[in-house]
Amino acid sequence: MVTAGSLFVAGPSTAHAKPETPKAIYKVDTDKKVVALTFDISWGNKVPEPVLEVLKKEKVTKATFFLSGPWTLRHPEIAKQIKNMGFEIGNHGNLHKDFSNYPDSWIREQVSISEKSIHQVTGVKTKLIRTPNGDFNPRVIRCLNNMGYTVIQWNTDSLDWMNPGTQNIVQRVTKRAVPGDIILMHASDSSKQIVDALPQVITQLRTDGYQFVTVSELLSGAKVSSTTVR
Repeated sequence: MVTAGSLFVAGPSTAHAKPETPKAIYKVDTDKKVVALTFDISWGNKVPEPVLEVLKKEKVTKATFFLSGPWTLRHPEIAKQIKNMGFEIGNHGNLHKDFSNYPDSWIREQVSISEKSIHQVTGVKTKLIRTPNGDFNPRVIRCLNNMGYTVIQWNTDSLDWMNPGTQNIVQRVTKRAVPGDIILMHASDSSKQIVDALPQVITQLRTDGYQFVTVSELLSGAKVSSTTVR
């Protein structure tokens, strides 16, 4: 797997070049019509299970869920269901606070706590992370990379947490999606319209020729598109 900022080939004229600034991954460059549906979960038990039911009914077997540590401990049966359905699980941190406001030691502690919580419940050792609120800077990404994590952002934001209306969510995702996209959605209780919007999103994307893969599958064998944070 090639992650952003991790590959540097030194030639005769670049032997003393500086490493690239750490980057977060937003999408991959591919001509294949594949996208990764991703769901963040930080709180609540009313929305996650209906979202899983939609995915089951629509026969979507590939998606990635970023779970917070506290939510996983509060709702272990749902977390186990996500794992047992074959979905990929990533880390969404412990306390839902912006990482860039805290030192590396705090970040390492918080990520380790959530990592242990997720492993305790699901048996999964997470390698992908989406920071709370999507907040980071080069220092944060470097810290997370040093912990063995790949930082995952998104290229298409459903804005479902704002509850802008079911059709607005559907239109926003289906009109913006491109090959290699990472699509941000939520399965927290704050996203009150995602259960109604999701079947339409899935149907339209399939009609447009897209297939669904996990983030890890999206990254494998593809060039990574990322944004440098200064």
